[in-house]
Amino acid sequence: MSHRPVRPAPRSRLIRRWATATVSAVTALALGFPGTSVAADGPTPPGAATASAPEAFLRGTLQPDASPPGANDWKCRPTAAHPRPVVLLHATLTNAHMNWSMLSPLLKEAGYCVFAPNYGGRPGVPFKATRHIPDSAREIARYVDRVLDATGARQVDLVGHSQGGGVLPRWYLRFEGGTNPAKPSHNKVRRLIGLAPSNHGATLSGLGTLTTELGLNPTVSLVAGQAYADQMVGSEVNTTLDRGGDTQPGVDYTVIATRYDEAVTPYRNQFLKAGPRAKVRNITLQDICPQDLSEHISIAYDSNALQIVLNALDPAHARSVHCRLSAPLIGG
Repeated sequence: MSHRPVRPAPRSRLIRRWATATVSAVTALALGFPGTSVAADGPTPPGAATASAPEAFLRGTLQPDASPPGANDWKCRPTAAHPRPVVLLHATLTNAHMNWSMLSPLLKEAGYCVFAPNYGGRPGVPFKATRHIPDSAREIARYVDRVLDATGARQVDLVGHSQGGGVLPRWYLRFEGGTNPAKPSHNKVRRLIGLAPSNHGATLSGLGTLTTELGLNPTVSLVAGQAYADQMVGSEVNTTLDRGGDTQPGVDYTVIATRYDEAVTPYRNQFLKAGPRAKVRNITLQDICPQDLSEHISIAYDSNALQIVLNALDPAHARSVHCRLSAPLIGG
């Protein structure tokens, strides 16, 4: 492997952004937040207002096993208009409430049955999705089966962010029973929509390349979890998964990437190539909304990106994206 110098600018910018996020969260906590209480793994009131990202982060920290607004109503029954429940899969080092407190109530209001598991971490721990990705994929397999049993639906649609939109659901689809290549009509999943998905590995703007080349990924994973090493470019998980192609028969894939992604880099690593009997749509957010500055984290709270998600879930009733000016969640 050739050694490319790691430029200091991306690293320093990433550190500044995380520092800004921390200051913003502490400030928001000091000011306090309005809102309704959220029960762990239970339904929240339909029509609950969407939360801001700092509010969702803090509530998810204080109530790490809570459901996001609108999610996990196990009595929900799909309608003819929306026959497939939507399962939301959060990113690494987050949880369902942190990640989905904007999208979940939007989907509920639109008439979907919405489910959002906390996976890959112990109960009571805020920062989840850190376990070995094949182990988390088995956890998601059990969860999807539970959703299908409870709702009576034949299939679900998956929407995920970062790990939850990329390597994790792809592993589930291929190796843990999410699809049936011999009979795609028997697939448990119809659509996979990924926001900034870690489909082909990440470099973290060069930081991941550095830890990989120095052999430090096992050490970093002692702190960040095995999912860190699993998502680096060239990992065994990525190599195993990519060996069989990007897609599974009978599944429609949508990738929504941002040019300003600082985690899953280069951002084109997120894109997929369609294999037999699969459909892929690769979207760069700025090709639709050129002034959108959303990066890896804030894309999950970007109204432009979320309208694209809604369109991908229901393309027959897609609406134009009325681009709103959007800024990075954690600084520039």
